[in-house]
Amino acid sequence: MSRFRDTKDDAPKAKISKDSINEAKAIFKYLGPYKGQFIGGLIFIALSSGTTMAFPFLLKKLIDSAHGDLTGFLAYSPGVIALVMIGLLTLQMVISFFRIYLFTSVGENSVADMRKDIYKRMVMMPMDFFAQRRVGELSSRLTADVSQIQDAVTTMLAEMLRGLLTLIIGIALILFISPKMTLLMLSVVPVIVAIALVFSKFIRKLSRQAQDQLADSGTVVQETLQGIGNVKAFANEWYEIGRYDKSIKNVVDLAIKSGRFRGLFVSFMLFSVFGAIVLVVWYGAGLMQAGHLSFGDLTAFVVYTAFVGGTLAGFADLYSQLQKTLGATQRVRELLKEITEQVAIVNEPLLPDYKLQGNVSLQSIGFKYPSRKEVEVIKDVSITAKKGQQIAIVGPSGAGKSTLVGLLLRFYEPDRGQILFDGRPATDIPLTQLRKQMALVPQDILLFGGTIFENIAYGRPDATADEVRAAALKANAHDFIMSFPDGYETLVGERGVKLSGGQRQRVAIARAILKDPVILLLDEATSSLDSESESQVQEALLNLMEHRTSFVVAHRLSTIRNADLIVVMEDGKVKESGTHNELIQIEDGLYRNLNKLQLFEA
Repeated sequence: MSRFRDTKDDAPKAKISKDSINEAKAIFKYLGPYKGQFIGGLIFIALSSGTTMAFPFLLKKLIDSAHGDLTGFLAYSPGVIALVMIGLLTLQMVISFFRIYLFTSVGENSVADMRKDIYKRMVMMPMDFFAQRRVGELSSRLTADVSQIQDAVTTMLAEMLRGLLTLIIGIALILFISPKMTLLMLSVVPVIVAIALVFSKFIRKLSRQAQDQLADSGTVVQETLQGIGNVKAFANEWYEIGRYDKSIKNVVDLAIKSGRFRGLFVSFMLFSVFGAIVLVVWYGAGLMQAGHLSFGDLTAFVVYTAFVGGTLAGFADLYSQLQKTLGATQRVRELLKEITEQVAIVNEPLLPDYKLQGNVSLQSIGFKYPSRKEVEVIKDVSITAKKGQQIAIVGPSGAGKSTLVGLLLRFYEPDRGQILFDGRPATDIPLTQLRKQMALVPQDILLFGGTIFENIAYGRPDATADEVRAAALKANAHDFIMSFPDGYETLVGERGVKLSGGQRQRVAIARAILKDPVILLLDEATSSLDSESESQVQEALLNLMEHRTSFVVAHRLSTIRNADLIVVMEDGKVKESGTHNELIQIEDGLYRNLNKLQLFEA
């Protein structure tokens, strides 16, 4: 069973290589506009590391001063040194605030710019791009992947720089305090870190297994609730309860197993860390007795050792996070490098040079979908429509009717032949200019989750309330809209679920009327409606088609009898064409047979 999870913990990792680093550099160009804040953040990181590493030194001075060892730098009384330490802590607070604030500001702004760029490119992608990708995958680019990059900018990068500075300064200071103790510590720490890495890798694997199993149990819940009617109809409530119980038991077993190993890991780390400290302190005590080390030196050494050990342990997790970030940047870069449609960069108005009259000609069109190059969907199709004519396209399922609509909208480009608008090749007209003069009313209407007013105004966002109302009246939508308590401000719900099929169709027709297109495309706009809804929608469609060039893909032949031209398609070819009266006279004609079948079904 497939599972799709967008959690960052499960994000795929990329190997750290020259190519992956270069991909990351390309993404981090978004830091450019905020480089001043970014550099400021780096400075505060350096100051933060410096003040942090100065604290054990001052602690050493404070302890030595209590024992009367007031020599060298900061040879002051314990009270003065304590005040210096309080001042240092205050400075550390200020530095930490600005470090976090600056990196958060840089991260949020740069990631917002990245999200806007990714979304803009998504919207401008050709239809074939969406045909080959899942919506969840694309949403993940804007959520999980970009969030992973955001964490890298705001947290991971800062932690890596702090860790490096802490490591360098810490090792330098413990070498300065006692080279002998440093060699002893460095001989122990790598062993602890290596064992910790093995443990943590195994525990992460168990955690992922537990998460996978939890996802499985979530799938059981989702399937059961979505098909609750079937569950109850077959009296399978206890079967589903058993499925869920079994899945949850597996989750518990894996979680307990993971807990046992985490317990062993924590116990080992506690023993190892404190054992190492005991070893270092025991050795340091011997050096103190020999007069080679002061008590303050030993204390500072232990604290610095803890800093160094903690930093080394933290690098393992940072390395894992870096791999995930490089994987996220590769996926985001793949998207940003995709070729988009040549749509307008800004929402430009309709230009007089591209104003259409409504004459359309398809000349010897041949087409294969890019994802199915072995199947020719459209085969040598030629259709001519004059201004204001209604062209009906009919035929059995799979004949290529809806594909023709997609070609007219230039969702795809034909492999052979050409499409002409007013005698001009479609490729000579900018996509935005062409689509501004076309409107599509499909069979499955998708409404956006806002109000009815917003959905109608989608046809022309700058329309006034009176214009929206007038479009709704022509679409036979005004009366049902006003029957709602909130009228035009009624929320339609996700994908328009709060409206019936006929109501959604009439809102879509109002949207098309408001756009006032030159060329209208209707893709089986009434096929899924009941008789009452169909009559209302059909009347609205007649208002919409008036004085416009219309291409009507129809399943119900009764709705297109008055078309100026009926094109009958089969297996991607034009089988017959003519008016209703002409086609009905053809003996053994496909249109005549289809018409008989529908009359028989009625």
